Amino acid sequence: MANPLLNEKAFTKAVERTPDQAGWGSAEGKSTWNPPISDGQVSPYISAKAPGQTMTANGAMSATLFLMVLLVASATYGWTTVQPLTVGGAVSFPSWAMIALLVGLGCAFGVMFKPQAARILAPVYALAQGAVVGAISKVFNLQYPGIVLQAVGATIGVFVVMLVLYRTGILRVTDKFRRIIVGATLGLMVFYLFSFVAGFFGANLIPTGSSTMSIGFSVLVAGLAAMNLALDFDFIDKAEAAGAPKHMEWFAAFGIMVTLVWLYMEILRLLAKMRDR
Repeated sequence: MANPLLNEKAFTKAVERTPDQAGWGSAEGKSTWNPPISDGQVSPYISAKAPGQTMTANGAMSATLFLMVLLVASATYGWTTVQPLTVGGAVSFPSWAMIALLVGLGCAFGVMFKPQAARILAPVYALAQGAVVGAISKVFNLQYPGIVLQAVGATIGVFVVMLVLYRTGILRVTDKFRRIIVGATLGLMVFYLFSFVAGFFGANLIPTGSSTMSIGFSVLVAGLAAMNLALDFDFIDKAEAAGAPKHMEWFAAFGIMVTLVWLYMEILRLLAKMRDR
């Protein structure tokens, strides 16, 4: 699933100024500062919020790590609930998976419309979505032994590479880059939604199987998910520089977790298609 969370609208709301302070979200789109009349040294304006009340990149990464621990723990439980059947290689998929999926979807929409609730909803999402991811992973691993470990390793590798490329400045998030990735992500979401509706009429628009087109589609989607990581990192840097409120650490962590889950599932599907060739 694409990451709809870390967007400019949410960022603007998070750092929107109050009547007595200037900030990134001012009506003019920029902040100004006039030094007070004083005979002493004047320090540049940084933030109207007290230290410890604003978002930091380290805080966002700590929240991300906590959420990932919850997700992995829940995925372990989901993994154990899937049992292979003796007839035809079928599996017994847990009946609660759809409920957990709906709970995770509800949490995602809740955080989108109320970022302040991310501290509560993000852990709930991690537990619900983690259980579903674990169950799905077990199904893949039964059919393709060892594929889950490969997918996890590839996901971690992509995350590290994207972080290094971003931090070293090799990959720069410009306005043009952001527009392209956001536009492509929204387009993919619309395509998935349209394909879901078309499925009720017997049409299958998403390439499946191990054909070159199907593998190419999975590579494209996985690459798009990886590019969204760069947008996530840029969002955190901008929010920290603008003095966004503390709760935005959980909002940003939630966004990164959504992107990582999306990336992992796409890599898992890609590896499965390559195994079938």
